[in-house]
Amino acid sequence: MEEFYVYILTNFHRTVLYIGITNDLIRRVKEHQAKKNEGFTSDYNVDILVYFEKYQDVNNAIKREKQLKGWNRAKKDALIAKKNPDLKDLMREYKKELEQKLQA
Repeated sequence: MEEFYVYILTNFHRTVLYIGITNDLIRRVKEHQAKKNEGFTSDYNVDILVYFEKYQDVNNAIKREKQLKGWNRAKKDALIAKKNPDLKDLMREYKKELEQKLQA
């Protein structure tokens, strides 16, 4: 069964947020970090994973992505703070744990 992830990235100064969806979170974050795609994330150096949610159904993931994109910044910040209050880079801090969680 395929899995899908809604994720939030930020930049070094934590001033910008980007919300996306993918079926391979580690690969997608690495693409952002390598600036593989031109656009918002490469223009604003948005490559730090601060939040993610896992879904079994792509339609639910898309729905959630759209919902989060419609929220104001304060509401997004509050959501992130519940699970990652220090705004740690989840890829850097928990790469092995994250890989295990993603496999579970």
